[in-house]
Amino acid sequence: MGQGPPSAAAGVARRARVPAANNDVYRSTMLLAELEIRHTRAVAPTRRIALGNQWLPTDPAPGYGGILLGGLVATYIDDIHPELRDELVVLIDDLENDRRIPQPRLRHRFQVDVVGLDRSRHKLVGVGETMHFELDGHGLAVPQLLGAVYAAGQIHSATRPAVFHAIRKAVRWDGQVGPSLIDHLADPTSASARSWRLFPTDERWALQVLGFDPETMPERGEVMRRFRNLIRESHPDHGARHEGAGQRILELTEARRILMA
Repeated sequence: MGQGPPSAAAGVARRARVPAANNDVYRSTMLLAELEIRHTRAVAPTRRIALGNQWLPTDPAPGYGGILLGGLVATYIDDIHPELRDELVVLIDDLENDRRIPQPRLRHRFQVDVVGLDRSRHKLVGVGETMHFELDGHGLAVPQLLGAVYAAGQIHSATRPAVFHAIRKAVRWDGQVGPSLIDHLADPTSASARSWRLFPTDERWALQVLGFDPETMPERGEVMRRFRNLIRESHPDHGARHEGAGQRILELTEARRILMA
């Protein structure tokens, strides 16, 4: 993956001379992706969120931008209540499919105006041949997660599916937020990892989730029709219970991805 330019706000690549261990060799540091999330302060009575400056390159997909967004999700996902986690998965599906997003979501209202809002800045940085996250840890978990998925929803439609695929992998990540996560998120063909949660990603499982006989192989059109019908039945906006809806939508989406691959 080639290195992309830095934050649009910066205008030029931010490079620094970082001494290596022997103090004789210098390595170049480059900003690869950046996201500024604006949110109300922890003590404020209202809960609002907006997006500030962002540089999220996604070519080739998921790109440095997708890796940064996935890293944010993996970092904060375990810090929220399971009920909010289910709501987040529903929101991810709505954003990926460009549905109308009624507000508030996860008890926060998404807006454009940033006046009076606190800020959290998150970066993906390259040093030599390696990458690492520089995440601003002073904000609460829910605004950071919402910022990541709302930013993904604004990415160009051509690369948006790969970015949301990375985010879904991050939702199920159960390891350290470090090099192994970056490698996992960077590979758009990566379906399963030893540290993924919840369920195996094999074709028999996917067929069963979508209600097919595990010994059959339905046509792609039939898979999509079944997926759309089950998503509609599982979505709270169509009368389904909120409890467990996020997990069900996550499973249906993963099953569709496996059978459509």
